[in-house]
Amino acid sequence: MTPQRVGSPTPHEVSDELRRVVERWHQLPLDHALSRMPSVRALVQSLADRVAAARGASGSDAPPVPDLGPAVVMDQLAVMLFDLFRAEPDADPRVVAEGLAGIRRAL
Repeated sequence: MTPQRVGSPTPHEVSDELRRVVERWHQLPLDHALSRMPSVRALVQSLADRVAAARGASGSDAPPVPDLGPAVVMDQLAVMLFDLFRAEPDADPRVVAEGLAGIRRAL
């Protein structure tokens, strides 16, 4: 098992990849960020759905993550990752980090 940051359930490899995604996101011109919002929001929503399911909600019970724009979407992503590893402590960090890396490469 990967060591975790103190006080955070998020494994290091996921935190490191999240940091890379956030750094890249902040480098994007606004129009480019807006064009990439659908893919980032899809990842955020899929994480939210997974957290809801881990907590016993059915897919139709999971509330949609609100679209708060490009200035907030990285915070939403970070919160969903934190919640994921809280709700699913045995989630495979490599799979999650690979998903983040895919988003980063698409940016």
